[in-house]
Amino acid sequence: MSAMKLKRSNDRKVANAVSKNGKTPTIANTFGLPAGKNFSCPGATSICETVCYAGKLEKVYKGVKAVLLHNWELLRNADITTMVSLLDEMIIEFKAECDKKNADKLFRIHWDGDFFNDTYAYAWKTVINRHKDVQFWVYTRVYSAVPILQDIPNLSLYFSTDDENKEIAGALRELHGTRLAYLGKTFAVTETVMKELTGKPGAKCPENNKQIPLISTNGSACVSCGLCVYNKADIRFSASKK
Repeated sequence: MSAMKLKRSNDRKVANAVSKNGKTPTIANTFGLPAGKNFSCPGATSICETVCYAGKLEKVYKGVKAVLLHNWELLRNADITTMVSLLDEMIIEFKAECDKKNADKLFRIHWDGDFFNDTYAYAWKTVINRHKDVQFWVYTRVYSAVPILQDIPNLSLYFSTDDENKEIAGALRELHGTRLAYLGKTFAVTETVMKELTGKPGAKCPENNKQIPLISTNGSACVSCGLCVYNKADIRFSASKK
């Protein structure tokens, strides 16, 4: 692969196509950047940094970290034209792979990392609007990215919420009707807070709640569930899985 191309990642939880034995993704349908405030996560809270599964994978797998740093180096100082060109090329290649394998065009933005500045958020907006045949979904903790990306028909946008940024989440909900993805210690706690923020309990992530497997012959957890992929409900996650 060219040194000047962004690299997609495989992620079993979000895969849009899986192997016949239901164990591995067959298309890389997600994109990542290095996590943390020193890299692409200006909206990181101490809670999310504590539980960040993506950040843990970076530490364990050197190959994963290398891919993320490669993407970061190409994007972090780029102008919007360059960003759009890089992201667009990546999605065009993804779509060709989906067509070849007759797979639904479902793409998760940021299995790791976030919108590190507004220029980058606008670049993604341009690319998402260019590829209306792709359903994108993303979770962000960056306040300024929400109004930029809100109400794009083929983007399911969630503001990642915890006890440190729930006031911001409440404001975004009131201003823009933004979907929330709330992380708390237990599902009972998250239900109480979600009701305070939205007036409704929201849905428990069924994979986090151990109701469906991470990946199976039915597909990945996120795609077989579909709640986040298609923006169907506010969602709740439990750090303890209880």
